[in-house]
Amino acid sequence: MIPQEILKKVRKIEITTRGLVNDVFSGEYHSVFKGRGMEFSEVREYQIGDDIRTIDWNVTARYGHPYVKVFEEERELTVMLLVDASFSSEFGTHERMKGEIAAEICALLAFSAIKNNDKVGLSIFTDRVEKFVPPRKGKSHVLRVIREILYFKPEHRQTDIAVALEHLNRVIRRRSTVFLVSDFLSKDYERALRIANKRHDIVAIHIVDPRELALPPVGYIEFEDAETGEVLLVNTWDSRVREAFAFHAEDSLRQKEKLFQSINVDSIVIRTDTSYVEPLIRFFRIRAKRFR
Repeated sequence: MIPQEILKKVRKIEITTRGLVNDVFSGEYHSVFKGRGMEFSEVREYQIGDDIRTIDWNVTARYGHPYVKVFEEERELTVMLLVDASFSSEFGTHERMKGEIAAEICALLAFSAIKNNDKVGLSIFTDRVEKFVPPRKGKSHVLRVIREILYFKPEHRQTDIAVALEHLNRVIRRRSTVFLVSDFLSKDYERALRIANKRHDIVAIHIVDPRELALPPVGYIEFEDAETGEVLLVNTWDSRVREAFAFHAEDSLRQKEKLFQSINVDSIVIRTDTSYVEPLIRFFRIRAKRFR
């Protein structure tokens, strides 16, 4: 049985994110994710100006004058949520952990998808895929997806994004829109990301906490790597230590952004100390301009 606490969290997320979907995101989502192509609708008589490549020669021969095929945009999408559940997702120095932010973002995207009659699937991963929910439609299915994200307890600590992407390519044959939600504390996933992005439309949602970007001068602190368990004592009074930490963090962000750009993967950086709404809206609007 699912604990009452989890059900309350699901309900709270549902209320929050469905409000955002109705007020803000539904139109943005629809304008950006337009479906995977064109599907045949009907035939009609040829009119001056029609593309001759659309002539249906079988119908034309049958009726003795030209008919053309009419196509419509195929609206239905498959949306896959790839969610990093490694132990580093349990880190957060503000009101919510990275994993809680990820759950809310996934709920927002999932409710946007079902409002547009799209299917939603889920893959929860660490250094292996630990949970897979096949894509389906409907509110009850989305609520199940949210419950899985919130209630899931990973068996493994570390992250392997390549494993998640390789699994995606094996189980999802149809071209899909894939939201990869992670803090990207993983190595050697460039090749897998490049291959997956050729088959699917991948959007990287990179969640970071401000304490991963800069250290406050508060003395000696023990840092424990959530994924490896390694403990390190750091003197944060030392300005050189703080400067080196900040430089490394900023360089890491730049390298990830450079990687995403090099293989045409759209990316969004979400911070745990600010609202995720503005970055998502900004992303949708920038991306929408490219498809006009």
